[in-house]
Amino acid sequence: MKNIVVMGSTGSVGIQSLDVISKSKSHKVIGLSCYSNADLIFEQTKEYLPNFVAIEVIDPSHNLFNLCKENNIKLITGNNASCNIPFDNLDLAINAIVGTAGLKPTIELVKNGIDIALSNKESLVLGGHIIMPLAQKNNVNIIPVDSEHSAIFQCLNGENLKELKKIILTGSGGPFLETPIDKFNTITPDQALKHPNWDMGAKISIDSATMMNKALELIEALWLFNIKLDKIQITIHPQSIVHSMVEFVDGSYKAHLGLPDMKVPIQYALTFPNRTNSSVGSLDFENLNLDFRKPDLERYPILSLVEELINLGGNRVAVMSMANDYIVERFLDRKISFNEIFYLIQEVVNEFASDDLPSLEELFILDKNIQLYLNSN
Repeated sequence: MKNIVVMGSTGSVGIQSLDVISKSKSHKVIGLSCYSNADLIFEQTKEYLPNFVAIEVIDPSHNLFNLCKENNIKLITGNNASCNIPFDNLDLAINAIVGTAGLKPTIELVKNGIDIALSNKESLVLGGHIIMPLAQKNNVNIIPVDSEHSAIFQCLNGENLKELKKIILTGSGGPFLETPIDKFNTITPDQALKHPNWDMGAKISIDSATMMNKALELIEALWLFNIKLDKIQITIHPQSIVHSMVEFVDGSYKAHLGLPDMKVPIQYALTFPNRTNSSVGSLDFENLNLDFRKPDLERYPILSLVEELINLGGNRVAVMSMANDYIVERFLDRKISFNEIFYLIQEVVNEFASDDLPSLEELFILDKNIQLYLNSN
């Protein structure tokens, strides 16, 4: 029986993770955490009766306090609540926190020797240079939950990495793959949230529409698989059936196929290195048509920018990722247009770019300064 904490339990991946766990007889939820959705985590707490619950923002009169007291559940509140959980008796943590907020919990988990099922891309985008050496030192397994990285992880399992020639990272192209570029300025948040294949949270859905999601996944793959940029190729695959592929030096390929359902990579991360039955359906190969195409960099300019920033190094990819968090919020709040997302990201990168690789403390200061800059402009 694995004891599990689900961080970001009230978000899309967190909710789906709990659904997967509820069908399992070999996992027990001993902890839940979220930022501020007290009503939903209250219902989750009633259902799973964990040992502890962590929430940063909550009204002191909320019924969650009484529920935890009545059931002898430790309730952790306030800033960095997810970092202040008890780490004893914990076998695995699902980090499904969205955005920059997921970085510090990942580092705390690694410091405490806890294996992580990682859905938070930003942890490695911002702090891969800190997390990966620490994970190796503490013998911590980082098992990717993103469908693309899970696919690559599974394709490489048991292989000699010296024989890897290339990783092919697939992306659907989001909801605007066929939309004329001259119409992008009229795109609304409601339109951008309607992903054609995946059921995701708001921020990740917008990132998929801009392909920022793929830019972050590219950086994450560099850290997860210890590979150079010239060995990763991004390919548009609208059907989201081939979740990613790898090519080996002998010219052979391995691809991971499946229905576009996040419960598949979540379950694999929970059961790794084993597999168990699931209720996810099967592919109909007799009626399956697969399409692959080169990304249009005019449609997805972020893909050109991210490669430039990776090559320049320093703090630039961190600035890009942090700025994106706040800029996506602006778009969702209808304060900027869809096209302005990219130009604002460029502006913030130019403002804060440095050749120095930031420490953890410098990353938090940088995040605060980027927020202040955007709020004042």
